[in-house]
Amino acid sequence: MPGNSTITVHADRAVHPSGAVAPPIYQTAAFSAEDAETFARGAVEPRGTDFYTRFGNPNHAQVAAVVAELENTEAAMVTASGMAALTTAVLALVSAGDHVIGQRSTYGGTASVLLNLLPRLGVETTLVDQTDPEAFARALTPRTRLILVETPSNPLLQITDLRAVAELARAHDVLTMADNTFATPLNQRPVDFGIDLVWHSATKYLNGHSDVSAGVLAGPAQLLDRIWDVGLLTGATLGPIDAWLLLRGMRTLPLRMPRHNANGLALAEALNAHPAVTKVHYPGLASHPQHRLAVDQLSGFGGVLGIEFAGGFEMADAFLGHLRYPRRSASLGGVESLAVHPASMWRGMLSEEQLAESVPLGLVRLAAGTEDTADLVADAVAAADAAADAVADVVRAGAEASAA
Repeated sequence: MPGNSTITVHADRAVHPSGAVAPPIYQTAAFSAEDAETFARGAVEPRGTDFYTRFGNPNHAQVAAVVAELENTEAAMVTASGMAALTTAVLALVSAGDHVIGQRSTYGGTASVLLNLLPRLGVETTLVDQTDPEAFARALTPRTRLILVETPSNPLLQITDLRAVAELARAHDVLTMADNTFATPLNQRPVDFGIDLVWHSATKYLNGHSDVSAGVLAGPAQLLDRIWDVGLLTGATLGPIDAWLLLRGMRTLPLRMPRHNANGLALAEALNAHPAVTKVHYPGLASHPQHRLAVDQLSGFGGVLGIEFAGGFEMADAFLGHLRYPRRSASLGGVESLAVHPASMWRGMLSEEQLAESVPLGLVRLAAGTEDTADLVADAVAAADAAADAVADVVRAGAEASAA
């Protein structure tokens, strides 16, 4: 098997041959057919390339070819967003009366699908502590059809034992899906541990430039054909130019990820030693409770870390306000560093009670970009210093006012 850099540059070459060195953008909604037989075949061919862009497009096929080889899967497909990948797959794989197992620590959108959407459709769901492999076994019922995992998880960076979950699921004829957004196939390939399907918010690391909203699914062609059928109905279609931008971004993924990995680890180590920080969630730290499992599953630990501050929300907000390089933004995985307060970001997807159960109020999610490591570390430490001073000033002023 060729290396990752070779894959990202060449894996799509045979999908839609062209003499153009840079792939053309097939900015068309429909394609013509030479005869009735060709037209009829295009109307039913899963993940096609030249019938109608909702059915498939050459730019889609090029992205899919690269993703499938990177993830070591038989096939792949694209969607309009990571959430479109998740919801389309779940709607294709489960029905009313079925049961789905998910994680307590997971992206807010995924949690909302499990807690709010699926129960409305007659699908029972159970969320478990993914750090305990036995929790998945205890949650199994005769009606369980799907297990959704995310590792490392967003935003607490908890690790799920993929091999244990896959073995359990196979023994009970249950499908498994893993969100590999934080790790990327450069750091982790879930199918190598026995997972059936992988999905990404390709908006993040795969694209890497914060200019595309996209999702991808990778796995067996037979399963993807079922999901593609539902995708025709939901219409979560990725635009051709967005697919082209995603492909261009993936070309440099093997160049970008080592810097993301290095920056994430350096920030985690620096902030873990800061007196204003009570806890850093990052699987690359030896102090992470699942560090051994992380080393077993991951070849790199990514650029995202969760930071809990001693001063709670006020200190977390002050830290965000004093950062020079990372901007306050809801995304991650781009060349630029971004930081966000997850509890504020997810209020539109989860209730206050659900939020309290899934993410600490004083947590900041910091996503390291590809800037110089020393600059990011110095900036983060200075922001933590300033945040601690700002909160101390507020406390001091309150004490003086009370004394007066």
